[in-house]
Formats: sequence, structure tokens, C-alpha cells
Amino acid sequence: MSDGRDQLSKRYQTMLVFRGIHYPAIARACALTIGNFDGVHRGHQAMLALLKSEAQHRGVPSCVLTFEPHPRDYFAAATGKPELAPARIGTLRDKLTELARCGVDQVVVLPFDARLAAQTPQDFIDDVLVRGLGARYVLVGDDFRFGARRAGDYAMLDAAGTRQGFDVARMNSYEVHGVRVSSSEVRDALGRGDMAAAARLLGRPYSISGHVVHGRKLGRELGFRTINLRFAHWKPAAGGIFAVLVHGLDTTPLVGVANLGIRPSLDPTDVNGGRVLLETHCLDWPAALGAEGAYGKIIRVELLHKLHDELKYDSLEALKTGIAQDCLEARAYFQTSQAMFAETSRQTTRDRI
Repeated sequence: MSDGRDQLSKRYQTMLVFRGIHYPAIARACALTIGNFDGVHRGHQAMLALLKSEAQHRGVPSCVLTFEPHPRDYFAAATGKPELAPARIGTLRDKLTELARCGVDQVVVLPFDARLAAQTPQDFIDDVLVRGLGARYVLVGDDFRFGARRAGDYAMLDAAGTRQGFDVARMNSYEVHGVRVSSSEVRDALGRGDMAAAARLLGRPYSISGHVVHGRKLGRELGFRTINLRFAHWKPAAGGIFAVLVHGLDTTPLVGVANLGIRPSLDPTDVNGGRVLLETHCLDWPAALGAEGAYGKIIRVELLHKLHDELKYDSLEALKTGIAQDCLEARAYFQTSQAMFAETSRQTTRDRI
């Protein structure tokens, strides 16, 4: 493996990540799937498992081709219609982390710009799939479209594969309890605050990860120290106040309460400039961390239960009272959850006896 491949693989262990198609580090042949993979939900996971199997069968790396920004983000900006942009389930960091967990060998992140938007379906096949990635096998979803004006479809791709020497397969919808698993379904669940439904679709609790950044430090003045993560997209699929688990600060997860949003009670000209922020207060702060010990750490915050939407408080004193009430409700949630888990464990034990 070349030095370039070693450097690119550091963050995601053995998975290589490329922004664009770069030689010589990128593999010259692969088994490929294409999509946005927002959330990397259970439908995506099933597709990636099949991709990995086909790659192993052919003796080539598995590869995911994805886009940043999301194509609908690009067209929303290009047409001046921000309402067309989809809410974002996860950041690029979270997407790459989940793809690595699924065993993908390499990911190519193509910038979705005017040139790519105008590319014909056949040019996309020739330039990207064949010459760029050396695709030997291409797996797509049942609603896959590609190329300018979404003119390319599965039939066109399949015919091109026959002519140009790569196999093409299509995976049908994946269902959980009769519901088609899709990024849209996950967004809907998060939008209505149904974190249990989102977890069923994702196959894991919904979470956000990143580096802990400095904020206004108002929380410590109010008596509720927070750790802050920036959500890199302006339109998160979830929002509000949540009971959470924090991974990465201690040897065990820490319970907490978090605000995901733009903090309407604060001045929009504050240090975070009105950007989306996940502010988390750990209910029991690890003494070993000290006051500044979290900054720069990479943490993962699981949003388990929504308490309520963001509220605008009239004063800092009202905000302080509201946070205190949120902490009480989060503690109550975790106490109830622990009691339910203990009862389930006792029932399982009795059933085995």
C-alpha cells in the first residue's frame, strides 16, 4: 500500500476515503454502489452487505460513490429555493463512520457541481464508472436515476454494462414491519421526534459525532456546563431537546440532556453565528476531565428520547429554569428505562428457568 493510501486511511481505519478520483492511490477496479447514503439506514446496510459479498467474489475492493453536497442541496441553491433541500440525517463524518462499520473498502466523495449536474448519463458511465473507477460490478437501488435531468435509469445502465463489460444489479426495497426503509422515512421519524422509530429504521440509535468545540460558555455561568458539536448542515432532520448518551468522554457512556438547533433564546450574533449546534449537558460530569478536558475530543452523542421542541425563553433566568426542568425529565427518562430493562432481564431469566 502506498504512502498516499496510508495517509487517506488514518481516520477510518482500513477504509480509504477520496474527495474525487485520485491516482495512483485509488483502486483501478472495484465493485461499486452509488447513492447519497444519508443516515446509512438498514436498507443501505443490506445493500452494502451484498456489495461486499460481490466484491469478495470478484477479488476487487468494494466502493461507495457518494456526493457532497447532496444533489438536491445543489439544485435548491442553484434555483434559489432552499425549501427544496432535504433535511440532513447525518454529517459527512457520520456517513463515513457508518460506511466503515459496514466494511466498505473505499469511498469516493464526488463534488456535486454544475459540471456533474450537466453530465449526460453516458458520459457519467464512461468518465466516472468505467475510466474513473474501473467498475466491474454496479449495484443500485430500485429507484436509481442518474445523469443530467435524471435521464439515466436502470435499463440504460444495464445495457451499458453489457456493452462495456461490467455487471449491473438492482436491489429491491428493504422493509421493516411493512415499512419501506428509506432516508425519507428516517427524516420523517426524526422530524416528528419518534426516536424509537428512527432507531428501528437505522438499526441503531440516532447519533451525531464530532470534535468538541468552544462555544459562548454561557452554560457554565448558568450552572449547566455544555459540550458543543457543530452540525455541518443548516437543516438537520431532528431538532429540539433530547435525553442523550455521550460516548467518548469516559470509560462508560454518560447520561445527559442536549439541545439540537439554533438556540432561539440567544443572540444570533453570538460566537456560533446562528449555526446549528448540538449542546449537551452531562448530568454527572466526570471529575477527571476537569473544566476544559473535553475540548478537542471526538465524541458521539446518541439522541434517545425527545423531550420537547426548542423554546424561546424571555430571560436567562427563565432559560436556567427551563434547563433545570429538562435535566429532571432526562433523569426520569433514564430511571424509567433502567427499570424497564431490569424487569425485562428478570422476565427473561424466569423464562429460562
